Amino acid sequence: MKKDYYRKVAFMGMLLIILLAFQKYTSKNKEDFSDIKFIESSASIEFSEFDPNDLDKKQWKNLGFSERQVETILNYKNVVGGKFISKEQFKKCFAVSPDKFSELESYILLPESNNEAKSGGFKNFDKKSITISGKFNPDSYEVSDWMKMGFSERQAAAILKYKGFLGGSFISKEKFKECFIINEENYTKLSPYLILPEKTPTNFRSFAKNFNAEKSKVQYHSFDPNTLDMDGWKSFGFSDRQAQTIINYRDRNLKGSFKNLEDIQKCFVISAQKFEELKPYINLSQSTDSNNQFKKTEIKQEKTDFSKTDLNTITFKQLLEFGLDEKSAGMIIGFRKKLGGFVNKEQILTTYNIDKELVQKLLSIALLNTANVPKYTLTDAPEEWLKSHPYFKYSADKIIFYRISEKDERKIWKLLKVKPEYEARMRLYLK
Repeated sequence: MKKDYYRKVAFMGMLLIILLAFQKYTSKNKEDFSDIKFIESSASIEFSEFDPNDLDKKQWKNLGFSERQVETILNYKNVVGGKFISKEQFKKCFAVSPDKFSELESYILLPESNNEAKSGGFKNFDKKSITISGKFNPDSYEVSDWMKMGFSERQAAAILKYKGFLGGSFISKEKFKECFIINEENYTKLSPYLILPEKTPTNFRSFAKNFNAEKSKVQYHSFDPNTLDMDGWKSFGFSDRQAQTIINYRDRNLKGSFKNLEDIQKCFVISAQKFEELKPYINLSQSTDSNNQFKKTEIKQEKTDFSKTDLNTITFKQLLEFGLDEKSAGMIIGFRKKLGGFVNKEQILTTYNIDKELVQKLLSIALLNTANVPKYTLTDAPEEWLKSHPYFKYSADKIIFYRISEKDERKIWKLLKVKPEYEARMRLYLK
């Protein structure tokens, strides 16, 4: 009996050793992903439209991914055939967290789904080639100049923001190349034409300070923006192009005069910082709006009754008054403009890069009037509206194509084959 007992014990011991050895052998082939951590989104990252198939390692890092995540994304791209064909496919890469994908989604220049990408009726995104007319100093270029060169409006704005981050000047070709928007291919084209030093000076930080000091030498004085000519605006530090834009905005858009301070603030070439510099010297000498009246208006705005404020008409200044920073306020106003107005309060919370806790407080207080939000049917929606609206633009070409021969909206929806959540979002703006 004892012999049988010891044999059984010996057999169980041998079996345990074999199992442990097998486990150790098989675990060698498993890659350890324990140190991979998703990077939390940072408010300092400036996003712009991009094709994920064009980005190199450095550009992926600039989007907030770690080196390990970048390697994983590039490997995944090779696994799926060397090219991402849709947002749906890109989203499946496990190195891209759901939160990160939500941040990037609206900037990705790819079809929504694999089916759309493979559909013959889908119109691919056309990449604009960069055209350069001759040598130029990028420090003097405005949004319109970069757009003429071939960059999108978002990309142009991001380039200018990067210049501001450097202190108002690109400093050198080396620094210009570090701009996220400028990929290797575009930099190679642009480099020979840039009127900039090749290398960054060793005193780069003090150079940036000196540049800002030069800007601060502008001498301000009391002025009436309704009578100021081009030379007058230029004397306040605006370029020829900016000065002409301000005058055109005043004479054409506002029919000859700024009615109040907010009109001046809305002019897109006058930054928030520049407006604050100019504000103490503005003297709007109109019979309908005296300086005292402006002061009253400002005092009134400082005491806005947000319980009576409509979220579809709330101004940038009122959002700042509530406590939002300029970036959050700008993102909300920009998103509302693209949508043509908010239909429900939940939409506002989906706006990127906002202080959601503070915005939630605003939503609990303020009103939302949707009476003036434009709505259409799929068959009568203007083409321009479909192509520019955030909820419709990726299906716009298909809608326009299908409604030529089909007038029944139910059948058009079947042909579109959009995801239920996208359809629900689109229906918010349909009659």
